[in-house]
Amino acid sequence: MMSVTMKRHSTITVHHITSSSSLSLFRCVLFLVLLLKTTTNALVKLPPNITIPAMIVFGDSIVDAGNNDNIATLAKCNYPPYGIDFDGGIPTGRFSNGKVPTDLMAEEFGIKPNIPAYRDPNLKQEDFLTGVTFASGGAGYIPFTTQLSGGISLSQQLKLFEEYIEKLKKMVGEERTNFIIKNSLFMVICGSNDITNTYFALPSVQRQYDVASFTTLMADNAQSFAQKIYEYGARRIQVFGAPPLGCVPSQRTIAGGPTRNCVVRFNDATKLYNAKLSANLDSLSRTLRDMTLTYIDIYDSLLDIIFDPQQYGFKVIDRGCCGTGLVEVAVLCNNFTAVVCSKRDDFVFWDSFHPTEKTYRIMVAKYFERYFDNIL
Repeated sequence: MMSVTMKRHSTITVHHITSSSSLSLFRCVLFLVLLLKTTTNALVKLPPNITIPAMIVFGDSIVDAGNNDNIATLAKCNYPPYGIDFDGGIPTGRFSNGKVPTDLMAEEFGIKPNIPAYRDPNLKQEDFLTGVTFASGGAGYIPFTTQLSGGISLSQQLKLFEEYIEKLKKMVGEERTNFIIKNSLFMVICGSNDITNTYFALPSVQRQYDVASFTTLMADNAQSFAQKIYEYGARRIQVFGAPPLGCVPSQRTIAGGPTRNCVVRFNDATKLYNAKLSANLDSLSRTLRDMTLTYIDIYDSLLDIIFDPQQYGFKVIDRGCCGTGLVEVAVLCNNFTAVVCSKRDDFVFWDSFHPTEKTYRIMVAKYFERYFDNIL
């Protein structure tokens, strides 16, 4: 995937521990053992003075790894054919045929093969040291968006994060916990559901807001969320924009007309939101006098794939691999009612809303090409 294939060896710094502190000694030994167990080979090389101990993820179904599995919502996918190309073909609750973007990023950084769901009942203790995802399918920056889906809101995700911090402190102590939080990569991937499931799907919302005021509300809420993460001690925060939502199969079906074209007004709203989000993050960085916030564009990287699929080896851009590919997502994409395409690498999209692992791999490669220096 990446042209850089050099391996990174973890550098572990052990602080001086007095003989009078057996608890500190235990925590240090535990940290070393767990860290060594989770080390994997990196495909990108970090400078020797830079470390990324963990990835902490918030957001929606793009980076949910199963947090919705055990809650009452239709926004879940812990059943076949989801996960058909994941390790062992197991449906974990990831909204894809295989890995999701943060899994691939963690793999590239050499942190671990994938980022597990915090609410996974089988979560391993060492995963607290290397990162988890709190993301939930159906979540949005607008609280009502998450209420519609029955998912885990961003405010609830923050409460789970607080719980995570306390567990981490009990494992390795406050000093090491603060180090992990400060040096970890925080990713926030959200906003798509607000535009598609709330604004354009509900006439009542459109009567209350025009596109300009709604996207301003989204961007302001996103800025507020990023600031809250900063206040917890995070210093590497990346907030992702929304993809070209008018070109995903379900939105083509809903509003693209008989020919199912990309829906221009959906894409225009997305671009407007992305521009406001980028400006808000720049403003917050200046206010904090700390260049720790990065806006990540995924709109152009996915649109490039959709407009020039042959360059990347794709044949189908306007349908998902699951079922007819026109409307099937979550509960509608299942082994009983939907046939899976035989060549998944031919498809940009897995279901009618979420890309295939192959698409994610290409987008992650573009991410490293464009934003790697911002991580350091």
